[in-house]
Amino acid sequence: MLGLLLRVLPFWVREPLLIALGSVLGVRITYLAIHDHELVAAGIGAVFLVFTAVRVHMVVRALRARRNPVPAASAEGTVTDAVAQAWAQAQVAPAPAQGPAQTAAGPRPGPATATSPAATATSAEKEPNPWGQAVAAVAVFAAIAAALWLGPDMLPAEDDTPRAASCSDTEDEKLPAVYGKTPRPVTGDRLCEALNRPDLARLLGTPTEIATSASGTSGTAALTDGKVAEPEARVSFDTYTVTLSATYNDLSTAQYVKLVKIAGDEDEKGLRTLTVLGRPAFLSSEHTMKFEINLGGEGSSAPVQQGPLARTLSVALDGKDRGGYYDITVWSESGALPTDQALLDIAGKVLPTVLERGAH
Repeated sequence: MLGLLLRVLPFWVREPLLIALGSVLGVRITYLAIHDHELVAAGIGAVFLVFTAVRVHMVVRALRARRNPVPAASAEGTVTDAVAQAWAQAQVAPAPAQGPAQTAAGPRPGPATATSPAATATSAEKEPNPWGQAVAAVAVFAAIAAALWLGPDMLPAEDDTPRAASCSDTEDEKLPAVYGKTPRPVTGDRLCEALNRPDLARLLGTPTEIATSASGTSGTAALTDGKVAEPEARVSFDTYTVTLSATYNDLSTAQYVKLVKIAGDEDEKGLRTLTVLGRPAFLSSEHTMKFEINLGGEGSSAPVQQGPLARTLSVALDGKDRGGYYDITVWSESGALPTDQALLDIAGKVLPTVLERGAH
């Protein structure tokens, strides 16, 4: 398509375009070759510059030929100035008067009328101006070349900074029937919105990290046959994973602590009772479960294994501890855990938001 376009364009448009194109590409490629120390690119840039120099030489010769035209020569090589002068005198001589000698057959045919100097001047004025064509062509192509050259620098730079994950929208999903029987339950979406805070990484002690995933589910507690609502949200970072859940059962935090003490593993779980936002609360540790699916390869055949240790802060749903609790749990693949103060700071920021939304 480009070759066809160049063939049909007039000389005074085509050549300036080729000169402008060769100049831009030659200078640009040569600059990049010098900057990046590329010999091959330098050779390509030199080819474009030589091509441009040849086109410039052709245009200069054409301009000189147009400015100083060579007079036409006869067959013997002599200039026909005398003939041209005689022809001009014949054109300005007065026409012979008509008389009775004219026959009935009509006037005698005279010599063919030549083009007058005025007509020649008019036709010369109607010819396109080569300088105007050349300037217009170079101006248009210069504007295009400038846009291509400076465009990447003038356009806003793309932001390559990773963005924090946002919570998936599941508001339209049908909730389990038990949510309709539970007083003012929150959903997994609302828990996710409350947990996925911009300062969550700072509260965990890893301020430079951003959330890689965030999700919320509105499910029910295990082994309850769908009779206990238990929405949950999860936000993951490179170092830690945090979950926030609400369990709407009749088990109070005081009863849970008593069960741990009866089992005799109080020290193992790192049990610690306290008050958070004016509500009974306790801290405990528990190993997560690691699920492994073996598709016939070599390795352990145990489908469930003990995973890394997780630290959980459980806070009663209300100040009177009449049953149910919020759980904020943190763990990492490496087994490292943040301080208990980090969990308390998260609860102080997140739970008030959850309580406000759950009251509607």
